[in-house]
Amino acid sequence: MLHIQFNHWLVILSILIGFAGSYAYIRDTLKGKTKPNRVSWFIWALAPILGTFAAMSSGADIWATVRVFLAGFLPLLIFLASFLNKNSYWKLQTFDYMFGIVALVGIALWVFADSPRSAILFLALADGFALFPTLIKAWKEPETETGFTYIAALIGVLMIIPSIPVWNIENSAFQIYLIIANTLLIFSIYRKHIISVIFNSRANKL
Repeated sequence: MLHIQFNHWLVILSILIGFAGSYAYIRDTLKGKTKPNRVSWFIWALAPILGTFAAMSSGADIWATVRVFLAGFLPLLIFLASFLNKNSYWKLQTFDYMFGIVALVGIALWVFADSPRSAILFLALADGFALFPTLIKAWKEPETETGFTYIAALIGVLMIIPSIPVWNIENSAFQIYLIIANTLLIFSIYRKHIISVIFNSRANKL
């Protein structure tokens, strides 16, 4: 019988929040409001799905494996949704492909890494290079993104933090990266509103 502990409930709640965020992104993509950068979402789907097969073959913990699988499956749904509405197409440029190629190199290094620590660092490297095309797009044209998705992702990662058994590179490095990445995306999308609120707050105090 599967025994569910408190940290498992945190994982379950984090997964549900992730589903909500992904649903919002897919909904807006199908409407043509949001325009996913396919390079980013493809890489974000590929690495965790490969990681799921690796984890299953090594007999990893089911809770960790499910979390890894969904980290790739949800971006895969978003990637596929971008092909269903021609209005949701984001035209890729040279730098998008460049970042994508470097990210794929990072994934290749991750696959052949000879230690868990190296694997985590290479995975974060690959994910980080895949982040740049969407981060640049979010900064230049924030209206083409669904900010709620990244807010949900950030909350989901923060909920996972208490379940980390030992604070080392293997257990926490990628989670810390995700916190930084989602924070940057949220700021890029909402920076004008954030700056406006700060200036208005200061003006009211004067």
